[in-house]
Amino acid sequence: MAALRRVARSGLAGVAGAAAGALSQFLLVVVVTRVYPVAVAGAFFTAVALALMVAGVAKLDAGNGLVFFIARAKTYGYRGISGYVRAALVPVSVLATVAGVLLWPALGGLALVLPAMAVTDVLLAACRGFGAMRPTVLLDGLLLPLSQLALVAAVAVAGLSAASLPLAWALPYLPVAGLAALALRGRAPRTPYLPGTGRDLWRHTAPRSAAGAIQAVFQRVDIVVVAALGGPAQAAVYTAATRFKVVGQLAGQGLAQAAQPRLVRALAAGDLTRVKELYQVTTMWLVLATWPIWVGYAALAPWLLRVFGPGYDSAVPVALVLSATMMAATACGMVDVVLTAAGHTTSSLLNLVAAVVCTLLLDLALIPGQGALGAAFGWSGGVLVKNALPLWQLHHRYGLRPFGRHSLAALRPRTWAAA
Repeated sequence: MAALRRVARSGLAGVAGAAAGALSQFLLVVVVTRVYPVAVAGAFFTAVALALMVAGVAKLDAGNGLVFFIARAKTYGYRGISGYVRAALVPVSVLATVAGVLLWPALGGLALVLPAMAVTDVLLAACRGFGAMRPTVLLDGLLLPLSQLALVAAVAVAGLSAASLPLAWALPYLPVAGLAALALRGRAPRTPYLPGTGRDLWRHTAPRSAAGAIQAVFQRVDIVVVAALGGPAQAAVYTAATRFKVVGQLAGQGLAQAAQPRLVRALAAGDLTRVKELYQVTTMWLVLATWPIWVGYAALAPWLLRVFGPGYDSAVPVALVLSATMMAATACGMVDVVLTAAGHTTSSLLNLVAAVVCTLLLDLALIPGQGALGAAFGWSGGVLVKNALPLWQLHHRYGLRPFGRHSLAALRPRTWAAA
């Protein structure tokens, strides 16, 4: 119960930060769609999606690799962990810098901050490996999205050209990266570099690096494909209608970040009972936190979408597909987090490949005729594949199910009170 209380406290902190970040992102989209023409808004959203996709690839999923090694190193005083951090940061920084140089013609000012975007993610993940959720909540959940909203709104209110929007969105990454480095510096003890550290890190992380790259593509490719096949106006409509999925995704991310180190330690100790408990309790928390949001969005979509401006209410069918898909995905729980915590990074990679292939095939078939709705069906198909495959694998290998007798622990008032 004590472990569940710690997960609850950290998870609620992560969800609170995620909620603030999601609201900021939603308001940013509202500002852009209300002030700028739909085609201009679509071009901006496409550029941002491309930058996030490239940064997601460049970070090589090194953050999750660090969480794995740092969480396991607690038992021997984190000896050699500073070497793991350096082994993670160097290739990520180099790859992000090279990507920025190559993509300068396409991204302009956004290309300058790609290294900061990738490095920040790795630094904050390392803090979580030490059990510290506060830097992620404060920096990634609050400071970054609120600063982006403030700068983009300032550009819009001042009547500056749309060319200023990408730079206003990107600039906050620079101070956030510096603050994340300071947050980690106080937690990672400086120890001599141990031979083989880099080899150990990347032997574990390499399959997950490919999976992380594919995951980054999977999260953003739909907007880019809609812009390419349907035009920037359809990309703007699709982006606006799917802004609400960030709420559920960030809520799940906040809880996953809190639970992942404990899952790693439980699996390393062979404590399958604890793993089942964590998995089922967090699944119930996700359902309780997000299902009301998706039901409400489906019911209120005709009115909510009008917030973005005239013409955006045409995306009501997209909202319905989104809501149903997110409810199904949430009911599967943190399947991929559990799978990778158990060390099955190759299986996770193959699952993501299948999901991306499914999404792209459906997009190519449906977007030319259906536009934003076709992209929604493509994304939905990929999400269902991405969750169904690891769900079956966890059940087959460990007998894990998202719901069971441990689900009741999530409903006990004392568990929530302890949070």
